[in-house]
Order: sequence, then structure tokens, then C-alpha cells
Amino acid sequence: MVRLFRRKKDADAQAAGDGAPAIEPPHQVASADAGAPVSVETPPSSQDGQDTPAATVTQAVERTRSTWFSRIGGMFRRGLSDELWDEVEETLISADTGVETTVRVIEELKERVKRESIRDPEAALGALKDDLIGVLDVDTGRGRIWPAGAARGANGSEGFPKPAVILVVGVNGTGKTTTIGKLAHAYKARGKKVVLAAGDTFRAAAIDQLKQWGQRTGVDVVAHQQGADPGAVVFDALQAAEKRGADVLIIDTAGRLHTKANLMEELRKVNRIIQRKYPDAPHEVLLVLDATTGQNAMPQAKYFTEAVGVTGIVLAKLDGTAKGGVIFSVCDQLQVPVRFVGTCEKPQDLTPFEPRQFVEALFAT
Repeated sequence: MVRLFRRKKDADAQAAGDGAPAIEPPHQVASADAGAPVSVETPPSSQDGQDTPAATVTQAVERTRSTWFSRIGGMFRRGLSDELWDEVEETLISADTGVETTVRVIEELKERVKRESIRDPEAALGALKDDLIGVLDVDTGRGRIWPAGAARGANGSEGFPKPAVILVVGVNGTGKTTTIGKLAHAYKARGKKVVLAAGDTFRAAAIDQLKQWGQRTGVDVVAHQQGADPGAVVFDALQAAEKRGADVLIIDTAGRLHTKANLMEELRKVNRIIQRKYPDAPHEVLLVLDATTGQNAMPQAKYFTEAVGVTGIVLAKLDGTAKGGVIFSVCDQLQVPVRFVGTCEKPQDLTPFEPRQFVEALFAT
């Protein structure tokens, strides 16, 4: 089961615009009753593990929470002091939150505690959570599918585009192709017609892996042979998506960062081909980052953001690291929002990201 959380007002608008293909993580949840979770049932299949519930964000951050963030609550319970701020700062940095981001958060927290005359340690801890939520709350509105202010109409003229074109980028090994498969699975479970484009023609394994995901999820895959021009694959995929009446086209891309200049030019070329067909596309550019790489994710994020204007991030393999704090520095330094997190390995383990839910899961006891 893939859980798709969104605010009640968004859910109401979705009902009014019946054909919209967006899988909508909410930008912000004001309160616990701001909207019930919407569940998408998937057909049972013991092979894919689709008969088991999706892993939750709380489960995915267990290693990060138990190794680092659970300590912070104990620190605050000892009372407010200069030593507390030093300990919290050291712990956040150790969790890969990033030096610059951590220092700013701690300084702002100390100033708030002083300004508001906060004496209660629990209130100070709550203020820290608020500050961390604020770091993650960076919706730029650049994309057309998931931002808080996106249109909520039916497919076509005034609502979400059809097909909605999603370009997925990232370094090889980050979980990019798996993320595409999970996203396709979620859309297919909502009754949407999906086409995948095997634009990573550099690796035969990437083409084969995407075809396997197409078979698992029951969606069409447009692919050429290894070594083919990625632009030609994307062109054919755009044609196929239009002819087949697809709601969503998801495009895989190469990620060999050691040839950075050539890779980025290739991505720009793919972008140009998409825009010849649909001038306002791609409607989202998702960058997949491997949570286990920690601060090494930062230069990757910078390269891709500069090359293709990333509109959102998918943080993959969150369950495999004790240093999930990297998500804070990425959002803070690049001002690019996280849209989804990979919570485990099953097709349904792709969860729309919500800042408050994430921070509360980190500090859960």
C-alpha cells in the first residue's frame, strides 16, 4: 500500500478534477486533523511483496533516530545551558545535517529562546523541531505537478498536463531506476496510464532493469539498444505517450558523473527535445539522491540543479543509513524541496514527503 498524504482542501479539489494524474505530497500540514491519509490499494502479489503494507517514514528513519536524534530529547531534559547547545550542534553535525545548516539552526534557536524567554526544556525542544521543519519547508513552486499551489483541474487544458512529463536524473547507483519503477507502480495503482522511457542508454543493465519494472508494474516501456542516442529514445517516448493517451511519461536518464560535462550537455539536449514537443515540459525534474552517501549528495545536487533546473528531490535508501540528516542541508543550501522518500525496497515503498511528519518521526520516542 502506497500512502499518499495530502491536505483535505487538496483532496477535495482532486475530487473535483477527477482525471488529474498528480501523486501529491502536501507542502504543509497545519494540524493533525488537516486531512486523513489517502490509501491506494495494490493487487496482492507475493513476488513483489505487494500484499504487505508499505514501510512508513517512522520505520525508514529508525537508524537515524536511534543513533542520533533520540539523544537530543535526553539532552534537553537535563535543562537549558551553553553545554546543551554545543551538544545538540555536535549531534546534528554527526547526523550529516551539515555544518552551515546546523550552525544557523542553533543560532536561531538560541535567539528565539532568549527573545521569548523560554525556560521550559520541552518548549525549547519544540522550538528546535519547528526550526528544522522550517528548513525542510522550501516549496519553490517551480514544478507543475506537486507544488502546493499547483492547479488541481482535470487532465488537459486548465489542469495538470497530459501527458505529465517527469524527467528523473541522478548519479548511477542512487536508486534512480528503482524510484521510477515505484513511481510508475503508484500511478498505475491509481488507474493512470504510464509510459516509461529508457533514456539511460549508456548501460545495458539500466535498460533491462527498467523493462523489468515495466513488467512488474504493467506499464509500457520505450527502449532502444545500448549506445543509442538518448534524445531519439525520448523523442519516440513522447510520440508513444501521445498516441497511447498516456497520463504520465517518466523518463530515465544516464548518471555517469565522472564525465560530468558530457552528461550535463546530454541532459540539456534531452530537455530541448522535450520542449520542442511540449514547451512547458518537463513538468517536474526529479533528482534522486542516495541517503547513504551523506554530504557527498551535496555536489551531486548542485551539478544537476545547475544543468536541468531540478524541481524536486527523491531521497532514496533512507532506511539504509544512520545519517539521514543530510536531507536538511540539501533543502537549506539548495532551496529545492524533497517530494518523496524511499522507505524500503518494495514497489509500494515510496512515500510523499511531509516536513512535519518527517521531523516528528526523527524525534519519536
